[in-house]
Amino acid sequence: MQTDTKPKLTSFARREKAFTVDDRYLIIPIQNKGKASGQIQLFVDDQEIRNYGLNIATSADTTDWYAFFTIDAYKGQKARVIANRVTEEGFALIQQSNTVPGEDSFFQEPHRPQFHFTQKVGWNNDPNGMVYHDGLWHFFFQHNPVALPWGNMTWGHAISKDLLHWEQQPNKLFPKTMARGACFSGGATVDINNTAGWGKNTLVAFLTDTGAGESIAYSTDGGNSFKWYEKNPVVKHKGRDPKVIWYEYDETDEPLNNTAKALGGHWVMVVYDEHPAHKRNAAFYTSTNLREWTEQSHLPGYFECTELFELPVDGDKQITRWVVFAADAKYAVGTFDGKTFTPEHEGKHQVHWGPYYASQTFDNAPDGRRIQMGWIRISSPGPYNQHFSFPHRLTLRKSDDGIRMFVKPIKEIEDLRAISNTADSQTLTADKSASLRVGSDLLDVRLVVEVGDASAIDLKLPGRSIRYDVKTQMLNDTPLQTVNGRISIQVLADRSLTEIIGNDGRVFITSGGPAKLNGGEISVTARGGNAKLIVLEAHELKSIWNADSASRGIVAAANVFLLTRSTLPRATRPHRAEHY
Repeated sequence: MQTDTKPKLTSFARREKAFTVDDRYLIIPIQNKGKASGQIQLFVDDQEIRNYGLNIATSADTTDWYAFFTIDAYKGQKARVIANRVTEEGFALIQQSNTVPGEDSFFQEPHRPQFHFTQKVGWNNDPNGMVYHDGLWHFFFQHNPVALPWGNMTWGHAISKDLLHWEQQPNKLFPKTMARGACFSGGATVDINNTAGWGKNTLVAFLTDTGAGESIAYSTDGGNSFKWYEKNPVVKHKGRDPKVIWYEYDETDEPLNNTAKALGGHWVMVVYDEHPAHKRNAAFYTSTNLREWTEQSHLPGYFECTELFELPVDGDKQITRWVVFAADAKYAVGTFDGKTFTPEHEGKHQVHWGPYYASQTFDNAPDGRRIQMGWIRISSPGPYNQHFSFPHRLTLRKSDDGIRMFVKPIKEIEDLRAISNTADSQTLTADKSASLRVGSDLLDVRLVVEVGDASAIDLKLPGRSIRYDVKTQMLNDTPLQTVNGRISIQVLADRSLTEIIGNDGRVFITSGGPAKLNGGEISVTARGGNAKLIVLEAHELKSIWNADSASRGIVAAANVFLLTRSTLPRATRPHRAEHY
């Protein structure tokens, strides 16, 4: 039908409104439509506190989810919000609220992991600032609080008393308002001896400000708030992702200077660096006060999220090695004299396999354990996107191949057991299965098999198939040799995620998994010959997001919630160097 009536065009404009902060949140309607084309700025008493690129929905009908900023810290103050490229109807939906639409459904989504931490909503990538401080495990992370794709790099924040149950806190470090640019990755430490002058036990975070360089934000209130160091950046170079540790002297060390001698050690920063001579490398800097740093050495061949730590070998504290890790989860073992890392082998070793990236370990752990978490590059349809690994402990052990890293889920996973199912030890006749029934899809499965003359061992869980090929010695395409004729496998089965641990941590394989299932059968089968089942255990696990967890008072950060429609984002964010 022809008509002379022109279609109504959507009218985009810059819009502004003022208000007095009365409620907990400022909610913002978001529409999924690719690259951010709009902008929102929030001012309190004329000071800009938030500045994000985003896509504000044109109306309630086009709203996919709501972003929300936590603003109750400014209660009673005058605020002003400015939005660019927004419709009148869309701008009217930006308002104060004490609730977020749909928040009662957080952590109940069928694809949401139930014993892995995920942020309530929004994008995540690298773990950041992992540190133990005054009885709490602090876990910061790279976060886009106003979209499901990568962007607007902010430091999200969660805390835990037991490494299992996490309470999400308001976001802590913000792009363009705290930092000059984006808040890229880094670590955190505790200044126990007040070397920087901000007070004993200060929590000090190091990060890359993409508009300046390696920078500091510090907290004197246990991580509730952070102050931006006025003399940032403290290191200026071409690189990113600083991790700072305390290097304690022994009788063989030569102190940096008299101050270091009096302190009994010095600070070390390891940071990814790009250098004309060393190319991509891990650079090492030293300091006695966290504020002034001296370049010491370079280790070529490392890229992004470098880390340095010391571990005993086979648990013997008299025999230790240092380890350099990087984003690709490959590592080297060697010695470190406080300035220079010297590998004791050629090339790198590998323990992690699959879409596992940009891990970090907790600094200042109270029990001496080295606990690691990584970014799992597996997408989610919303209201959150991307995942984190279950916390795992790193150890060094002697093997036939030399000293190697072993990785196992932390022992606290046993505290999540609800029901344990076991099978008797038995002969596995060729192509006949031994099985267990389970009533949950949240599982910790343990298997030990003498492979005998079988050609393969198949382990099946609800929605998952795992195979050990005896001839090629491959566990799901990952090389793994038998030990005394046996293979041991541990599987953590959570919604959307699967983690497979081979031979007591010799390999740690990360992969995806199905959404919510209703339990089912676990079976083990010897193919092409007989084998012997030594152990088959299936532990059904409790959710960390149950009523008890909810009562812990989880606080939302500035995030997003998926209401009606979703667009599956890309599995990985653009290479970060492109965003300098």
